[in-house]
Amino acid sequence: MVLGKVKSLTISFDCLNDSNVPVYSSGDTVSGRVNLEVTGEIRVKSLKIHARGHAKVRWTESRNAGSNTAYTQNYTEEVEYFNHKDILIGHERDDDNSEEGLHTIHSGRHEYAFSFELPQTPLATSFEGRHGSVRYWVKAELHRPWLLPVKLKKEFTVFEHIDINTPSLLSPQAGTKEKTLCCWFCTSGPISLSAKIERKGYTPGESIQIFAEIENCSSRMVVPKAAIYQTQAFYAKGKMKEVKQLVASLRGESLSSGKTETWNGKVLKIPPVSPSILDCSIIRVEYSLMVYVDIPGAMDLFLNLPLVIGTIPLHPFGSRTSSVSSQCSMNMNWLGLTLPERPEELVVRTACTFSLQHLLAMQKWSQRNRDSPALHP
Repeated sequence: MVLGKVKSLTISFDCLNDSNVPVYSSGDTVSGRVNLEVTGEIRVKSLKIHARGHAKVRWTESRNAGSNTAYTQNYTEEVEYFNHKDILIGHERDDDNSEEGLHTIHSGRHEYAFSFELPQTPLATSFEGRHGSVRYWVKAELHRPWLLPVKLKKEFTVFEHIDINTPSLLSPQAGTKEKTLCCWFCTSGPISLSAKIERKGYTPGESIQIFAEIENCSSRMVVPKAAIYQTQAFYAKGKMKEVKQLVASLRGESLSSGKTETWNGKVLKIPPVSPSILDCSIIRVEYSLMVYVDIPGAMDLFLNLPLVIGTIPLHPFGSRTSSVSSQCSMNMNWLGLTLPERPEELVVRTACTFSLQHLLAMQKWSQRNRDSPALHP
């Protein structure tokens, strides 16, 4: 008797979108097919699926234990979000090679449906970072007597939505700082910086309008700049590892002594970055807008304005409450840098959630920047 062979084992998801991209949120049902193609006839003990979601961090640090002794300290931590197993064919036990209870699969293509529900509790958004990740996947295992199992793993994406249409994320962010340069016994005039943005919450693809005033009363030539930074923080064994990456930047005009520059809505576009991760106990992904003055030969003068990158964009006209609107108009009169009234079409987003194109671009950006060096202004 000629034994059959497994030609292919694949996993496909029942995606309810035009791009056929498996994207889910907490509480969603994940369903799909395990596709098996065989030539000839095979005998199978079981076909199983194992679905899992977890966050994991890992890094190492070198330690000195004396003049000639060094060792490496490992830091690892893991959080499991769900762990689901199901048997599509056969039985639980695969550790014996008896011929009892075997299932015969004939030559051709065969499909086996699976389905499971993601937890209703919040899940961390899928993420790939320098020292950790948040991953969700389904693994299929085909077990046959006297042969090694055939295994296949396929990942899917989970996004925990962040709605920026909340009072805390619609509130303006602002600050002011001043710096006086000293050189031995000589003191020059101060350099002052004031900056603000219209809100704290944004989504990828939006542009941040920066309102700022930079006054240079020093004797040096300075350059005003702005940059968006992503900060990845990883936690394990009571320690924290942090990675800071440049996301986007812009440069103003050089300012000579006695000059002032005003930004009346200077635009800085947000690329397709991953959303903020704020509810995971071992991984946090946060963003900030740094508006700063580059001072040659001295420490820069800078302001950090916190950002939250969400997944549900600004709602159309009428979504803001009157209290939020009045708070915005009151705070935006700060230092006379009043935000202009904007046409509503500039505020409206046509969709209330991320487009699939955004999701794919965000994943590519995350993968591309995972192994890149940390950047600084």
